[in-house]
Amino acid sequence: MNKRTSHRYSMIFIAALTVISAAVLIFFLYRNKTSSEFIAFSEPVDETSLTASVLEEPRLNAFFDLSVPTWLTKVNDTYFLVDCYHNQVIYHDNLSDPLWQWSVMTDDINRGHTLASDGLVYLIDDTENNRILIFEKKNGRFLHTQTFQDIGNRPHYIIYDEKTKTFYAWSSMSGEMYLFRHEPDDSRMYLAAVRKIDALENVYVRSFTIQDDSVYFVSGNSSIIRADLKTFQVLDTWPVPDSMAGMIQLTPIQDYFYITVSTDITGNQDYATILRTKDLSGLMDGRFEDIYEYFIGGGTPYYITQIDNGWYLTEHRLPGHSLWRFQVTDNEITDVEAVY
Repeated sequence: MNKRTSHRYSMIFIAALTVISAAVLIFFLYRNKTSSEFIAFSEPVDETSLTASVLEEPRLNAFFDLSVPTWLTKVNDTYFLVDCYHNQVIYHDNLSDPLWQWSVMTDDINRGHTLASDGLVYLIDDTENNRILIFEKKNGRFLHTQTFQDIGNRPHYIIYDEKTKTFYAWSSMSGEMYLFRHEPDDSRMYLAAVRKIDALENVYVRSFTIQDDSVYFVSGNSSIIRADLKTFQVLDTWPVPDSMAGMIQLTPIQDYFYITVSTDITGNQDYATILRTKDLSGLMDGRFEDIYEYFIGGGTPYYITQIDNGWYLTEHRLPGHSLWRFQVTDNEITDVEAVY
């Protein structure tokens, strides 16, 4: 090999090394820019599929009723309803029209439970497939743009926390919380961190509640747990009676914690009810009110959400009514009415 050829190869090697080094540097700079605990991006959805979705007309809901509705929320001017046993999320601009006039956001889920959004991206838990689906709205269509696979064991509950700019997705059977974020100028989601409550591994916990700098986990193991939101260190534990061990959700409303209950410790749904208490430490001593009579009772109340100036309750096992609206004024429950 002559000197000229050797020099050429040296220059090519140096150039290649420079490119590789720059790529590595950019990766780590971007990683540090997004999160010191950056884990991974998901694979984006195929562009051909996205292009086809933009051209499709939204499909109307094929069902005239709801089958185990779990979650109602509103993003901007649109209502989203998770119709769990119909394996779909539907949306509409009002709560007056019949269900068959709602549109289908997705039916590519198996027993999904919740939807959360920051107004730019929409996250849906695909519970039985252990996935989190990401959607974005483009040209009036909701497009499936990302999928996160292998998210714990039955991801069951997602909320967006404005204070931390983070989506929190709870794996209901593994005691793990998956934290998702995106940059302010970029809609692409990334998995920022995974937190764990060891005491809740292999325990069915259906939801959590963020309040101030704490996160509350409802009873799945006969106790309510409060942990530090940043570190997930357990701060408090409150035991609960066996009759309310299978809790669904804890919701602070004015001076009370409202608690929906699905089953007792044996899984018996005859114990389904709604309770409220001012002091979680008083549950074992019976210091709570049973308020299910306001909603007729007899079914299984599920998640409560606040929309505009009202509260909404999803419910199943009760023929004829699946979604309730109510007000709370000076701690008094008023204006209870069935929506669907």
